[in-house]
Order: sequence, then structure tokens, then C-alpha cells
Amino acid sequence: MDNMEHFYQRFCKEHFDEHGVLDQFEITCADNFNFGYDVIDEIARLEPDRRAMIWCDDSGAERVFTFSDLKRLSDKAANMFLSHGIGKGDMVMLILKRHYQFWIAILALHKIGAVTIPATNLLTTKDLVYRFEAADIKAIVATGAGDVTKYTDEACEKYHGMQAKFVANGEREGWFNFDAEVEKADEHLERVETKVTDYMLLYFTSGTTGYPKMVIHDHYYALGHIITAKHWHNIHADDVHLTVSETGWGKAVWGKLYGQWFAASCIFVYDFAGKFVPADLLHMIEEHRITTFCAPPTIYRFFIKEGMGNYDLSSLRYATTAGEALNPEVYNRFYEYTGLKLMEGFGQTETTLLLANLHGTEPKPGSMGKPSPLYNVDLFDEDGNTVAPGEVGEICVRTEEGKKQPGLFCSYYRNEDKTREAWHDGLYHTGDTAWKDEDGFYWYVGRTDDVIKASGYRIGPFEIESVLMEHPAVLECAVTGAPDPVRGQVVKATIVLTKNHQPSDELVKELQQYVKKQTAPYKYPRIVEFVDDLPKTISGKIKRVDIRNNDNH
Repeated sequence: MDNMEHFYQRFCKEHFDEHGVLDQFEITCADNFNFGYDVIDEIARLEPDRRAMIWCDDSGAERVFTFSDLKRLSDKAANMFLSHGIGKGDMVMLILKRHYQFWIAILALHKIGAVTIPATNLLTTKDLVYRFEAADIKAIVATGAGDVTKYTDEACEKYHGMQAKFVANGEREGWFNFDAEVEKADEHLERVETKVTDYMLLYFTSGTTGYPKMVIHDHYYALGHIITAKHWHNIHADDVHLTVSETGWGKAVWGKLYGQWFAASCIFVYDFAGKFVPADLLHMIEEHRITTFCAPPTIYRFFIKEGMGNYDLSSLRYATTAGEALNPEVYNRFYEYTGLKLMEGFGQTETTLLLANLHGTEPKPGSMGKPSPLYNVDLFDEDGNTVAPGEVGEICVRTEEGKKQPGLFCSYYRNEDKTREAWHDGLYHTGDTAWKDEDGFYWYVGRTDDVIKASGYRIGPFEIESVLMEHPAVLECAVTGAPDPVRGQVVKATIVLTKNHQPSDELVKELQQYVKKQTAPYKYPRIVEFVDDLPKTISGKIKRVDIRNNDNH
């Protein structure tokens, strides 16, 4: 067995049930644990030539980074940041798409105790002004592609706290060239002492109402992702793992950083500039012999529509999915093509993996699985009582007063009211609802404010959307509750049609009948509205609240 296979066990204690499934998990680490020093640098010491990352882009460029490469480059970047006056506790934003500089920069910031704020390249001037001011951002490392540097400069006309701006993959007046600055920096770094409870990572999470909240994590967060990689992704030390995510989203550190490198495995990064092309990604899986893969259900739908039979995907031995609820049809079609059962998981920007079909379990298609042994998860009603199997409740995490729960966020930064609203009476309230069956499997229903209450029924939008998405006329859809004087609410479907279909009364009736045949008749949409596009957050989540607000006016 590879001598790095169990490296992660330095930081945890595990126990498995009689079927070999993880059922107890405890994190054990020093008070000064730091992922950069204690994982990356330690693997570099033990096996300096072990592959850590394969990076390639759509122009044909390719680079392979070993753990010793990452140690050396992150040490140099750390010294570079320090030389520019960036140090412990400072807020630094990274807008780097899928550029390899992201991994160099975030490891360096971890090492010096700064707080990393990953962000998407879709942000505009107004978005940046809000984020710069809300977090007191001191420095930024941004892609030279697109308008990010331009928007940043415009934002800095209003925000005057920015002390250093670095550009990767490009040049811009008034900006330091990140690669050039790293190259000339000293590669000898004295360890900066940090605590495991120090702040490490901050995300702006875009909800469906109001301004984005700031979710802040400490160094424990990295440790919480050991289960993500080892027991959900089922990653081994010599695997090549691909998670589909741009680095601005939380899913990137779930699948392209912490857990995978605890497992001493290699991550694969495909840095493409334009629109996502399913055929290109399938070709990458084929060419680079990807062994484990994780993506949201939408990507699997694209693969199925593309046709997977023309690609050699024999290297894939395991596949997982998260980010949105999984349609059983997608599960079944992918299984037909590959023989792999999609293992769904659930978590949030505020957490690590809360629910999952862990390795060794038999999944139920469409179920999020069972609680991770790292957390005490249950379903609660509006009065704080646990609900019986079959009943819908809010997914909550029980937490002990005064005891740090590794992997859970520390707070909504600078927002005590929102923190108390989500975390009170010994429970962290996720805002997501589900029901569990007699076997303990959880089934997603929707956000707490998305649940439709019609004629005494509680109806989750996902199951109706899932049915509608199987109809060839439906490209996208959002299901909401519309006001009704008799029933309180009725089910409404707002639909974007595929190119070959036009709105008509006949199509409305056809879709209604289609839903009635596929699920309980009371769930069918009494109102169907056709639109050109759906309102969405910057992260691509459908803003059902906008649809509801329009219906209420």
C-alpha cells in the first residue's frame, strides 16, 4: 500500500461499522494546526515528487505541480505578501477563475494567517464596492482576463482601503504582476504562528433576499473536509480527482483543495476561458484518465445530452454529486452509461458535508443520504421539535454550548443578528427542508421559505421541477406558491422553453397532465407562466423570491 494512503489519519480518529462504513469520526490536531505547513509542507518533506495538481487550459498549455513545487511557490508568495504589508488577520480577495495561481495564493495566505476571500469573476463594480467595504479588504489578486481589473479600479474610486493589487495572466497599470512578484521573493519562510481557531476563509454567500452575508471559517474548516474526500469522494492517494467548480465558489475548496490533499491525491484543473462545453470536459476525463469525479446534477445532464458513448470513461471508478437536488432520471441514465452509482451529498457554504451517501453504502437515487458522523443532524418543525419519519422538517445541526464544532462556520461576520437568527437554542438552522424515510435516508424538499402550503399540503418545489425538467419542452423551470383566496397558495410553474417549443394553452394542459401522471395529482401546477429567462443570484441560484414578490404585487 502507498505510504501516503493514510497520511490524513494523523489528524483524526475513525471507526467503521460492520459493513465498513464510517460511523464515528473525531478530529485530533495541534492548537496551532495550519493546512499550509502541516499538510502541504509535510507531504513535500515526505514525498517531494508526489503529484499534487495537473493544470491545463483550453489553449493546450499544461503544468504539473508536485507538493514540493507548492511548498516552494507558496513560501515565496507568502514572503511576497508580507513584503507588501499584508499579514495576519488581513482580508485578501482572490478572483482567479481556474488559474493555478489561486492555489499558490491561498496556501500562502493560510501560512501568514491572512483571511482569504475567494470570489467569482462575474462580479461588477457595484458588487465589488459592497464587498470591499463590508470586509475591509486590504489586497486583491485578480485575473487579467475579462473586466475584473477594470471593475476593481472603478470600485477603488469609492473604496480607499485597498493597499495592494496583483494581476495574474495579464498586465495592468497600477497593478503588480503576481507571477513576477512571486518569482523574485525569497523562498525561505519562517513559520508564522497561527491558531486553529484563527479566521482563515471568508465567503460572501448570495441568498435569495438582501445583500450577501459573510460566512467566516477558522482553520478547523480544512480538517472538516477529510470526510468529504476520503469517505464521500472515496479518494485514494494515487487518484486524479476532478471537481467541477470555479474557484470563486465554496465548492472549489470542497473538491479541489483541502480533503483531496489530506488524502495526498492529485487534483485536476481545466482552466477554460469561454462557455462550458460538455464535449471538452468529457475529452479531458478521457485524456487525463480522471479516476474520481464530482459535479452538480446539471453537468451530468449536459453529459447525458451530449452522449457519453463516444468517450472512453473507463478510468472513472467513482462519481459524486452535490450543489442541487439530484433527479433520479439523471442517476439512472448515468448509471446506464458508466455502471457508476452517483453518490449524492449535501452541505452549505456555512458547513462541510452534512449529509451524504458515504462510500460503502447503497444509495437511494434522489436521496441526499444520511448524516455525516462529524455532525449531529436531525429534522425539526417550526417549534423546535423533531419530526417523525415521512414528515417535512428543517435540517438542523445540534451543537453544544461553548464547544467548537469543526467544519461549521464561526459566524456571519459582523452580523450578530443574522448569526443568532440561524444559530440558537443549541441548533444551527440550515434553512433547508427535507424528510427522512424509515431507513434514515434524507430527501430534499426546498428552502424553508420556498415550501408551498396549499390546502393543508406542504409541497416542495424540487420534486415538481424535477418532473417538469424531464419534459422535452422544458429548458429551465422554477416552482413557487402563488396566492389563492381559497387554497391559500397554489402551485405555479415559471418555465423557460426549449428552442423548438412555443407557448400555448395546449402546452400548458400537456405539462399539467404530465405532472399529474408523474407525481401526486395535488402537486400539479395550477398556474403555468412562460418566460424568456428566470431571475437568478450571481451564483446561478434561481431567485424564487422574486417570482413570489411579483405575484404578490
